[in-house]
Amino acid sequence: MAFDKDAFYQFMIDHRVVEFREQPIILKSRRPSHLYINWRTAMEDVFLTDRITDMVLEYLDPQGIFAHTLYGVPEAATKLALLAQFKSATRSPDYGIGSHALAMGRGKPKDEHGNPKDRYLLGQPKGLTLVIEDVTTTATSAINAARLVEEGGAHVGGILSMFNRMNLDGDRRSAEDNVVQAGFPFVWIGSADELLPRAYAAMQPSEEIGDKIEAEYRQFGVKPLSLR
Repeated sequence: MAFDKDAFYQFMIDHRVVEFREQPIILKSRRPSHLYINWRTAMEDVFLTDRITDMVLEYLDPQGIFAHTLYGVPEAATKLALLAQFKSATRSPDYGIGSHALAMGRGKPKDEHGNPKDRYLLGQPKGLTLVIEDVTTTATSAINAARLVEEGGAHVGGILSMFNRMNLDGDRRSAEDNVVQAGFPFVWIGSADELLPRAYAAMQPSEEIGDKIEAEYRQFGVKPLSLR
């Protein structure tokens, strides 16, 4: 199937991947936000996970993005990358013993005992590797994961975000700025500027929440957003 961005955004709305919060949450960047993007609930369901991983592969193919290994930022996109990698490998014409790696990172390094190569990784990425993140704010976690993969001997061909919040960090730099400065190509499937107006219309949160999110993006966004 061809990738359908409208269907991707509708999936995020229908399955509450996007939430407008009455009470703000604290992002990893330590900023409060009334916008919450959470893939975890959908990824607890086998049927929905099957669809999410298909959408990732549908997106990669027409973009000409190729990777021997799909590697998820630990804890954030581990499950997603493992299942997408498994699907991609078994569909490959050269699928066989030793043809593809199944690699995942540890959320926290293993104790010093045992094989050093297993301290940060369970399975070594092989060849050209695409690092996948579920939600990108500053991209710090994705950049750290990409550097760790390269330290292990694989080459990172790029970082893919399932959703780019389109925020600026404390230095007024976007996730894209940070990833490119770190030396990696950066692509994303969904973004706040495209999703939020349609999600606001479909989910109809309060005017007050809309005002607060618009104010948030005037202050911290890559560009201002109009939800209405």
